[in-house]
Amino acid sequence: MYFASGLDLWQWRSQARSHAIAAAIPPAEVDWFLQTLTELDRLALRLDSYKDRPRVALQVPLSELDCRWQQRVQNRVPVQYLTGIAPWRQFLLRVSPAVLIPRPETEQLIDLAIATAPRSPLPTLRWADLGTGSGAIAIGLADAFPSAVIHAVDRSAEALAIAQQNAISLGLTERIQFHHGSWFEPLNSLKGAFSGIVSNPPYIPSALVLELQPEVAQHEPHLALDGGTDGLDSIRHLAITAPEYLHPDGVLLLEIMAGQAIAVSELLQAHGCYRDIQTHKDLAGIDRFVLAYRV
Repeated sequence: MYFASGLDLWQWRSQARSHAIAAAIPPAEVDWFLQTLTELDRLALRLDSYKDRPRVALQVPLSELDCRWQQRVQNRVPVQYLTGIAPWRQFLLRVSPAVLIPRPETEQLIDLAIATAPRSPLPTLRWADLGTGSGAIAIGLADAFPSAVIHAVDRSAEALAIAQQNAISLGLTERIQFHHGSWFEPLNSLKGAFSGIVSNPPYIPSALVLELQPEVAQHEPHLALDGGTDGLDSIRHLAITAPEYLHPDGVLLLEIMAGQAIAVSELLQAHGCYRDIQTHKDLAGIDRFVLAYRV
């Protein structure tokens, strides 16, 4: 544990917020950064009530705090990587540059999974999270379906280690089984056994990956972003292969990029193994999810 005076922290915060504004970074990120790495809470920061404290506890020295924030401003490193933590649903998940930072819109995948459950004959048996990354979706599914077994798969051993750490910290290791491998390969013994398969796969066309904002293009894993020439390579594989693993009436639920809904729906329709193909919008009104039931 390290300490700094309230006045020193107040001065640092004032300067950091100015730097954030100048760099077109939301100044609210400074406060979240401080809430994560110090003992200060949101109210104390809003009221400046810590300013007169003789000392405030920090997880790192003030010099290190400043060094990390400079990485945010100068190198556009996402603040979640600088703190090692990302909020998602009601959880605080460990993250590193080995995993995609879980986004708020992806939280809706869990809500959609919950909404589909009554239609599945096996709503609480087995769910799969393919390309689990930080384990966010698997953890969300485990929380939503307390009697289910969740199978989380990722081809990145580093990502899988992060996901396992998150499951351990949340006491979910008995509920989530982790598999190292590509998509369905580690699940060959479970064909026809899943009531639901959920994935937030890579869906950015290769040519667009480097055009994304620098926080994403320069720091997040391209393995989790690059969806091939048209962005649909992984989605195409999932759509074609999922029926082998789904129980009849089981659900396939995918997150997609804006503008891909029609192509993905047509892909599922052409396969002939799906019914009730649906698209759902995210909170910004963008077609973000495609859902289909196995016939």
